[in-house]
Amino acid sequence: MVKEKAIKLISENLKKILKKWDGKRSILDMKNNGGRHWKQMEWIGWYFEFLCERYLKDVMEFHKIKYGNTDFDGFLEVPFDFKTHISNSKVKDVVINDKEAILNALRDYGYIIVIISLGEAEYNDLDRTFYKWHEEVKGGKSKYEFDRIKRKAPSRLRKMSFDIREIIFVKLDENTLKKCKLFQENFRNADGSPRRPKFKINPDDLEEKEIIERVEF
Repeated sequence: MVKEKAIKLISENLKKILKKWDGKRSILDMKNNGGRHWKQMEWIGWYFEFLCERYLKDVMEFHKIKYGNTDFDGFLEVPFDFKTHISNSKVKDVVINDKEAILNALRDYGYIIVIISLGEAEYNDLDRTFYKWHEEVKGGKSKYEFDRIKRKAPSRLRKMSFDIREIIFVKLDENTLKKCKLFQENFRNADGSPRRPKFKINPDDLEEKEIIERVEF
């Protein structure tokens, strides 16, 4: 069991995170400071992982626990994952991690801890200035963008900022897992290979006893 003192230390360190993230500043922060995923359109989730690694570097290890090709973001006695949930999105569930990896982690450790940042995103990019800026910083369109254009799929509005409401620490064990649903089950990649199913959960379905810590903003 992760000691309460360790949970409080993690909580205190995460309080250092700014409440509001500007998209351009956040992407440049990742780009200029070794962030691996600064080119990703869904920058908010990657930025939270980047910030967790920045503020928790003296508290836990990162990407230590791995099952197959899937690793967990952090480790301190048990595996940790860092996730973000946008409360003003139509999507109500948070995708956690690979189904097989989570089941293996529960077998080996009894539970994992999922740290979720909850807040609202600003989507006001109707003139596509943020999109154009990001494409310029990346040095041109990505393979994903070329594939989207080839499919004639519409371009989604970019998230320009994120305002955190709170960060919650969820204890995911066999009981909590009963509230999870499967994501990507029976999905296939473009090459026809099956996608690995993942677990997802709606934060609104969680009971207070399943949330072991809250960081208010």
